[in-house]
Amino acid sequence: MVTVTAPGAPPRSAIYTGDQGSTILPSGGKNVFFKPVRVPRRLPAAERQAWPMGDVVAIQPVPKGVDSTAVAAALDWAMEQKEHNTRAFVVARDGKIIGERYAPGWTKDTPQISWSQGKSITATLIGILIQRGLLELDQPAPIREWQDDERKDIRIRDLLNMSSGLDFINQGFKAETLTVTNEHMRVYFDALDVLKHAVNQPAKTPPATRYSYLNSDPLSLGRIIRDTVEAQGEEYLTFPQRALFDRIGARSPVLETDAWGNFILSGYDYLSARDWVRFGLLYLNDGVWQGERILPEGWTRFVATPAPADKKETYGGMFWLNRALKMDRVPKDAYWSAGFMGQVTIIIPSRKLVVVRMGPSPRGVYPYLNETIGRILEAITE
Repeated sequence: MVTVTAPGAPPRSAIYTGDQGSTILPSGGKNVFFKPVRVPRRLPAAERQAWPMGDVVAIQPVPKGVDSTAVAAALDWAMEQKEHNTRAFVVARDGKIIGERYAPGWTKDTPQISWSQGKSITATLIGILIQRGLLELDQPAPIREWQDDERKDIRIRDLLNMSSGLDFINQGFKAETLTVTNEHMRVYFDALDVLKHAVNQPAKTPPATRYSYLNSDPLSLGRIIRDTVEAQGEEYLTFPQRALFDRIGARSPVLETDAWGNFILSGYDYLSARDWVRFGLLYLNDGVWQGERILPEGWTRFVATPAPADKKETYGGMFWLNRALKMDRVPKDAYWSAGFMGQVTIIIPSRKLVVVRMGPSPRGVYPYLNETIGRILEAITE
């Protein structure tokens, strides 16, 4: 346990729970309110399995049409831009890694804080439950607190599109806004039962009429995931590893919870850069992994389609979109999971490319990504 004290503020503590990572406790709390569980990786050692399930031949053979020297130069340039604090940059083409760089002290296996990339993991877990036949994209959200008021019309689709219409305040991340009124940011700092916090918000607008980037929507999906998994008699805390990560060879993930054992997948998730590449390859391959369909047919098209209420066409189904050419050197069909300060996993179907960049960049990261990916694309002639 670590306890922090500061003038004029009560002490606050965080406790390490093992495979659920670390958890901030309510003021005065001494322990979590759930029983932590081990999350075994049902996989052999990565050095004994071929890529992408393991690490053997991850970089061989080099795909046709790739100028390896030019890719290396592009990644060298990216790592030289010290103001961005890049810890990892990995590029995969046609399923093979064609270049990767790590800052000193960071490796291909280091789990890194990925922040809101976890929202895309949430979408993926929902997709898996739909593929199992346990949920439907267009069904009303099966949240019991919503069944007797206007929230009963919110669909799973609306939550994925950040278009639920819930009244959930996001005042951004500034010192003066870290208060109880900032419902969006309290999720990260105030030791809440995050799922209860999300689903107990009233409706503000009808569903599918307003796009607004709010933690209420992915966390409400998180409640649906927990309820659905537990209704099947499955262990919720091991579900993401069993249902997703083991199936794609991802050994590094640590998904942290609140003190009640709810995943905070709006931001407290750690994965290595190579495991994010694996995640991107699942989407690049239309939700199919080595011949096995993990995500429903058409799922990747759905997440990469603009939310109807987002008139700027910047957001899809818990993924960001390049439809409006936020990065003008990157094809319009690119879409990506994104986290605070520039954590990204970018899927570019038209170029058979996955790009992962990690590290705490305090400035706008997209011009930097645009330049780096532009240079990489110039190095691919086919």
